[in-house]
Amino acid sequence: MREVAASARVSLKTVSRVVNGEPGVTPKLTERVTTAVEKVGYRHNLTASSLRRTGGRSASVGVVLEDVANPFSSALHRSIEDVAVTRGVLVFAGSSDEDENRERELVAAFTARRVDGLIILPASHDHSYLNMEREAGTAIVFVDRPPHLFDADTVLADNAAGVRRGIRHLAEQGHRRIGYLGDLHTIATALERHRGYVEEVAAQNLDVDGLVRLDVRGTEGAEAAVAELFAMAQPPTALFTGQNLITIGACRALRRLKLHKQVALVGFDDILLADLLEPGITVIAQDPAAMGRAAAELLFSRLDGDRSPSQHHIVETKMIMRGSGEIRP
Repeated sequence: MREVAASARVSLKTVSRVVNGEPGVTPKLTERVTTAVEKVGYRHNLTASSLRRTGGRSASVGVVLEDVANPFSSALHRSIEDVAVTRGVLVFAGSSDEDENRERELVAAFTARRVDGLIILPASHDHSYLNMEREAGTAIVFVDRPPHLFDADTVLADNAAGVRRGIRHLAEQGHRRIGYLGDLHTIATALERHRGYVEEVAAQNLDVDGLVRLDVRGTEGAEAAVAELFAMAQPPTALFTGQNLITIGACRALRRLKLHKQVALVGFDDILLADLLEPGITVIAQDPAAMGRAAAELLFSRLDGDRSPSQHHIVETKMIMRGSGEIRP
């Protein structure tokens, strides 16, 4: 704070008022202090007394997820927590909701509480803002998606390979018109999964003209996309859905159209109760528990002093055949 005060040419009390959001500071002085805060790299320390007692460690980590309510995110969170609890470390978690600004806000909130490390499922397309946090000693690992403009440890799934396996499986059942429903094209995993679809339909020489719907969001978006596809003169005989909520929406639409026993379906990501439906849902299953565990172990190895070059782990997917993906045209 003294460095900020010197840089802004104001008193220590003025700096304190600005960072604590107290009244009594003019807009001009507030702007000078804010500029100095960014220049110096100051972060408001909410647990300073605790840090002094524990040698600079807060025994906590922050986890930025897409949506803590999504089963994939919650499984990641739980497996990270399972590793952290064995070390007596508390896990803070928040949802970015695919909002770059929200991601930065969460990172700022966690680092203001002096977390020792961050595990991030990223929404941003420029992570150079994290350089200052790493220089301050914060360990950083990315999970599910790689960072942009920032070198760090990553734990990813084999997205494109998993989709290729699913499309190949549908082609083996005799399908030549396989529709595809994908998430936002701005999401790295969605791009990789769509790439897998494009590569495999080309390898199988399939006719997919007009059968692709991208930027599908949530169950309602998926239901609308499926309704569109089956209003076509030549609808698909099979669907591949690129995300768990999209799979749920597609299931609902097919049932409403009474096509769930006629149209094959393979989804990326497993979904709750998929084995209890009739037919059961065939999926390309990720292993979020293994991904979260690997990310947490990487983070703690960095906190224990590992200074080796960044590591990049790929967690394989697996196909679970339950019936929907085995329907023949």
